[in-house]
Order: sequence, then C-alpha cells, then structure tokens
Amino acid sequence: MIEFERDIFGTTGAGERIERFTLKNAAGMSVRIITLGAAVTEIHVPDRNRYLADVVLGFDKVEEYEVNEPYIGCIVGRVANRISYARFAMDGNEYQLAANFGPHHLHGGEVGFHQRVWQADKLEREAGPAVSFTYVSPDGEENYPGRLEVQVVYCLTSKNGLRIEYEATTDKPTPVNLTNHSYFNLAGSGSGTVLDHEISVYTGFATEPDGDGLPTGQILCVHDTPLDFRQPRRIGERIEELQTGYDHNYVFSSGRRDNPVMAAAARDPASGRRLEVWTTEPGMQLYSGFFLNGYKGKGGAVYDQFTGFCFETQHFPDAVNKPHFPDLILRPGQTYRQVTEYRFSAE
Repeated sequence: MIEFERDIFGTTGAGERIERFTLKNAAGMSVRIITLGAAVTEIHVPDRNRYLADVVLGFDKVEEYEVNEPYIGCIVGRVANRISYARFAMDGNEYQLAANFGPHHLHGGEVGFHQRVWQADKLEREAGPAVSFTYVSPDGEENYPGRLEVQVVYCLTSKNGLRIEYEATTDKPTPVNLTNHSYFNLAGSGSGTVLDHEISVYTGFATEPDGDGLPTGQILCVHDTPLDFRQPRRIGERIEELQTGYDHNYVFSSGRRDNPVMAAAARDPASGRRLEVWTTEPGMQLYSGFFLNGYKGKGGAVYDQFTGFCFETQHFPDAVNKPHFPDLILRPGQTYRQVTEYRFSAE
C-alpha cells in the first residue's frame, strides 16, 4: 500500500502552485493536506460497518481556500482567536494590530497564516506517514514583532490518529498561539447539521465571554449550564440558550503539559464514528459553526449553520491582555511547542 502521495491541488491567483499531500494507513484511514494554509482538506475514516466517509468540511478549489472566510481546515496564527481592540502591550511597547472582527483582532489578522503558502516535504516517522509544513513570518507581518519560524508536522498513525506537532522560534519577543481550525462532521461532510452529535468536554471550567466573545477575565464553573459537557450530551440539546451557539474556550490547566491528555470527545450515533482530542494545550475552543452561512463546499455541498464543529486546542483568547491567563509570549532562545492528536474510531 502506498502510504504517501504528493500532487498539485491547483494554482493561486498569483501563480503559486499549491501542493497536496495524501497520507494513508493500513486501517483504511486517509488524510489530505495542502500547502495553502497548511489546511486539512479531507479525512476519510470508517464507521462501525467499515464504510468510509470524509469527516471534515472543505473546498474543491484553490481560490476558495484563498478567501476561506470561515477558516476551514487551516492553521491559524500568529495568534489564534481574539485579541481585544486589536492591541496589546509587551515589554513597555504598544502594538496595534488589524481590527478584522469588529473592533477586535481575530486569527492573525487580515492575511493570517491560513492564507499563506507553506513549504512542505515528506518526513519519516515511526508512528506513520508524515509531512512537515514550514513558514517564516517576517518581522512586522500583520504588525507582530519578530521573525517567527514555524513548523507544523502532520502524522497519520497506524491507530487512526492525526497527530499535529507545532514548533516555533523567534528573534524578538512575540505572542504565539497556533491551532488547527478543522470543522468536523462525523456523519460526513455535507450530510447535514451536527446537532445530534454527542460530545464530551473533560473539564468543569471555561473562560467567561462577553458579548463579542472576548473573555472578561473570569473563569466560569460550567455546572448545570449549557456549557456542561462533562457527561456526553447532544450539541443541540441546549444550544438555543446561547445567542450564537457554542463559541467558548474551555479551561484544562494553567499552562502547557509535556504530554497530551484527553480534552474532549465526539460521537455520531448514526454511524458510530468517534473522535477523541488529546492535547498539551491549557484550553480548547468549542465552536458549533454558527457563522457558516451557505458556503459552497466539496462536491457541491452547502455548509450552513451548525453543519460542522471545531475543537480548537489553544492558549486562552486575549491572553496578551490578561496577565493572569497562561502566558503566550515567546522569547528568543525559547521554542514554542504544542501537540494535539485527533483520534478516530467506531463503535
């Protein structure tokens, strides 16, 4: 069996060729990733009857990924999630960023990592086929300080896990908070809403959001609220109690761990497909796709509200303006590291 394939997905409007990498394992799972945004475009996994389905949302064409307003499948950065009023102070200096989410900054700015073309090549990993994506963000890009060198490695394990390893170094102090923004639908991309999916989130705490989804700085106890997924529950069970559905950061620890632990799980009762999220990160954003609004997806599918959900492992939103949140400032001589693994099975 060929475990690794490399081909051309298309060409950008600027004439850059976008490569596509396909990883396969003996269990029948396959993953496709492109160099535009280091975006996961397909994940094919079996159900309880060994029927394969593509369980992530995506697009058919390069030009759709060049726009990609909902950040489908991609790596987001230099800082994922929100920064209040698009500004922060560090070491006595003030930095003004692009306000691309109302008055706030979201997912790296007007041209974030999700719209950059990454360099990529095959890697040898004992766990399974892998590909390394690298991007150098120059000093001052999107007004962030420092030249940031980023590597993201995707590895498809023999046990149906998609392991994502992140590393970054800098020559000046700069905030870094990277994540993957895949939208999952375990029934299959384009198969309808995920409201009947059952999910679990293994913590009793979340950051309290204000009306713009920015954290107030307070940590909430989720007990007996719509955010309480400590026991498996349908996404749609209490979603109407929330103005824009789920778009909340859950709190697992006060800092990064050395080894991943299980943070969340999801299950599609109809197919039996199950997803577990293992991560070293202190937080995870659960997003239920409220702002999906008729996007044309793969194979002519239409991605409307709640047709996919995200498990975005991360540091907390607006941590650069909340000193009591886990620190996300990377300094020269340090290495940013994050490991997240999405593990698939069927029951």
